[in-house]
Amino acid sequence: MDAIVVPAFRAPGALRDALALARELKRPMVALCSGEVQARRLADRRDTKGVTLLAIDVHDGVRKVPSFRTDRVLRKAGFAPVGDLALKRNLGLLIAVAAGWDRVLFLDDDIGGVDPTQVEGAAALLGTGQYRAVGLHNTGFPDNSVVCHAYRAVGADQDTFIGGGAMIINPLETGSFFPNVYNEDWFFLLGDGVPFRAARSGTMVQRDFDPFAAPRRAANEELGDTLAEGLYWMLDVGQDPAAAGPGFWGEFVFRRRALIDHVLAKVDMHVADTARAFSIKGSLRAAKGASAFVTPHLCHEFVQAWTDDLRTWNEFLDRFANFTTVEEAFAELGLDHVWSRAVKDVPSR
Repeated sequence: MDAIVVPAFRAPGALRDALALARELKRPMVALCSGEVQARRLADRRDTKGVTLLAIDVHDGVRKVPSFRTDRVLRKAGFAPVGDLALKRNLGLLIAVAAGWDRVLFLDDDIGGVDPTQVEGAAALLGTGQYRAVGLHNTGFPDNSVVCHAYRAVGADQDTFIGGGAMIINPLETGSFFPNVYNEDWFFLLGDGVPFRAARSGTMVQRDFDPFAAPRRAANEELGDTLAEGLYWMLDVGQDPAAAGPGFWGEFVFRRRALIDHVLAKVDMHVADTARAFSIKGSLRAAKGASAFVTPHLCHEFVQAWTDDLRTWNEFLDRFANFTTVEEAFAELGLDHVWSRAVKDVPSR
């Protein structure tokens, strides 16, 4: 392991497990801060003692480079950005490239229970060159979309996949990035082409949350969930996702809406708690409402734009490959950073 990258949004106390892991592994931690956590306040906390911490404020003044066509497609279609998670993960990739780190653990601030020894074992798997990524196995609350949680709630068999919330990757060997849409980690895994191999090794615990607390969550996820489920369905049946044209998306969007209707019809039969059933149905209706704006043309246009963005990202990466320090990367990106220990303490090439 070279470093841990944490997209930090929740209160600073949520980073306690990540800081403890960095301290135990004796590896630097990069905290990309927004929301309830600020870089300076995080660096001043007592529980950062003994950790080589790079805390960065990610705000509107950060130069969001490069400019992605997928962002423009989403804005044109009236879909609001889903937050800054994708931006933070992309910044983490760029910092890792500038530092020369080839085994980086991306760890969300709602993940705990990570065993340092297991992380090192998982990182060793990545070092074999056989896997695009190694994800930790989630033994806590299932990390699924709202629609998938509802599917499980009506008694269906709903699986989970490795995710960017606890994933080890080699930033020096990938030309992929995280687009600003739900399931951005699935797109990241696809970005270097297919077929690909990923592994699951070691364990972590996703903290509990209520996926049905706000219907807006389901609405915000619907486009990304439709796109990613469609592309991975093509993988499941042995087809190249690049071949997904408007005809495929027309059929898949129809199937997606049929699934939502199917789950809606079963909620009252399987969920005894009236209030809970009401919340689930509200979220499903929000997803169904958002799906009305997910057209086959939009899906096809997004995937085409994402393909263009991969080329744009690789051209941008070529510039970062020439940097010899993370300081140069910060200057390029317009980042304000806070070191809790001297810059020389952070390993780089």
